[in-house]
Amino acid sequence: MPSIPPKPPVHRRPPDPSNPRVQRTRARILAVARELLPEVGLTGLTTACLADRAGVTRQTLYRHWPNRAALLSDLTLQGPDVGYPEPGTDVRAVATAWLVSLRAGIAVPATRTAALAIAAEADHDQDSAQGMARIVEDRRAALNKLLEPSGLQITADQYTLLYGPLLARVFFDRTEATDAFIDTLVTQWLTTVDHTPGQP
Repeated sequence: MPSIPPKPPVHRRPPDPSNPRVQRTRARILAVARELLPEVGLTGLTTACLADRAGVTRQTLYRHWPNRAALLSDLTLQGPDVGYPEPGTDVRAVATAWLVSLRAGIAVPATRTAALAIAAEADHDQDSAQGMARIVEDRRAALNKLLEPSGLQITADQYTLLYGPLLARVFFDRTEATDAFIDTLVTQWLTTVDHTPGQP
């Protein structure tokens, strides 16, 4: 009797991000995840738990986020509105507003937990490593967009020099990144970039 060949795997298309219904579904799931994460912790944020609370199937979750790192990356990148900086010609003002916004963002429990989880798992999990790289590159691109009117575009190293000390202050020193600290940080950072107006 001939054997029956295995069925080929089903490849489902990822949801179309331009579809308003898809956007609403993603936004609702992320909002529920932000509420759940401080309540149940990282280990408690299971696919079953999130799907149940968001009123969707687990298959829907997997279509939007094929792994946990992808979900945590979006939780980090698409946190609640904490005041987004405006583009401007004044590099000091834009950089300061950026750091103030970053400080507010990582103060949100779900965003903080998601970001730390990705960083902790990046050494041994490829999905988390890719998620971390995506977060850093996305944020640098967003800052460069805000800096466009000034003519300045910063490199990856220059971006690290800007945000790194603030994260060290909050996560390693375990103390507040005050406005005075941010002002000092920006003053020092400006010495590492050519911020002459009109210079790329």
